[in-house]
Amino acid sequence: MNEIFTRTSVRNFTEKMPSDDQIELVLKAAMQAPSAGNQRSWEFYVVRDRTALTLLSSVGTYGGCTKDAPLAIVVCTRKSGLKFQPYARYDCACAAENLWLAAHHLGLGTTWLGVAPDIYAMERVREILDLPGHLEAFCIMPLGFPSRVTKAHSRFEPAKIHFVG
Repeated sequence: MNEIFTRTSVRNFTEKMPSDDQIELVLKAAMQAPSAGNQRSWEFYVVRDRTALTLLSSVGTYGGCTKDAPLAIVVCTRKSGLKFQPYARYDCACAAENLWLAAHHLGLGTTWLGVAPDIYAMERVREILDLPGHLEAFCIMPLGFPSRVTKAHSRFEPAKIHFVG
């Protein structure tokens, strides 16, 4: 449970590229996430191209860190062929969280840069990555070795817990 309580948002990276094995492991963790009806509505784009990373960094207000990351993983949602389409983004949220925790476990860092449901941002990512029509961008997760370590703070708020019965 250490990863849950020590994970932070990492926006500053070294130039060192994560290994292919590390990338595969975080993607395996992402795909191990629960999904509605086991529909696994996600697809992942591993972006190493510097030009694409720079373009992705301009998507949204807080994406600037993407241009200096060694890579980014763009989590995408399938829009068709799903039994439980309204839950597809929730599936992707679970996958992104698993990816984040696995990255932290491996000594890597990432942060969640929201794309969906912002139509402009979703279309911008579609253009940059030439996404096929059956996919839409959900979030961008720059990934790499943190250049500085920040301390996680407790977010536990007992006042937000309500017992019934």
